[in-house]
Amino acid sequence: MKQQIIVSGIGGQGVLYLTRVIAQVGVDLDVAVLTSESHGMAQRGGTVLSTIKIGDFASPLIRTGQADVGLMLNEANVAVHHPLIKKTGILFVNSARAGEGERIDASTIARELGNSVLANLVLLGLAVSKQALFCSKEACVEAIKKLAPAKYTSQNLDAFFKGVNG
Repeated sequence: MKQQIIVSGIGGQGVLYLTRVIAQVGVDLDVAVLTSESHGMAQRGGTVLSTIKIGDFASPLIRTGQADVGLMLNEANVAVHHPLIKKTGILFVNSARAGEGERIDASTIARELGNSVLANLVLLGLAVSKQALFCSKEACVEAIKKLAPAKYTSQNLDAFFKGVNG
């Protein structure tokens, strides 16, 4: 099993947490996982990009046109990071507007759940429901349970299942 995934957003959207969840799933499934992140301006609302490679890879970086899946937490980042997605890759976008890729208004759903940062798990749920990722819904639930602080576990799972159920 090999898969290359990018997670793109802006500071404060939970890009790094989403990366940790996906990586934890890989570790739990006993597959090789490499991650890398670029978040220099994240504290000022700047772009954050994480790459995740599942399987036998030598480097965590993803070259242009090589990502199998893109999880875009900020629609504006599609133009910036879309070149990393291969022609047959699948793009998931947090957006209320129609456009390229599978879209869900994860931000509104997250706000309805009481925490805007939950948009990351809503988007993950959508990708898992479309069977675009290497992992199952159940594997993601277990990773979320391991990583979420106890007082937020239920809210994290609610967000994930909102994405799974569309």
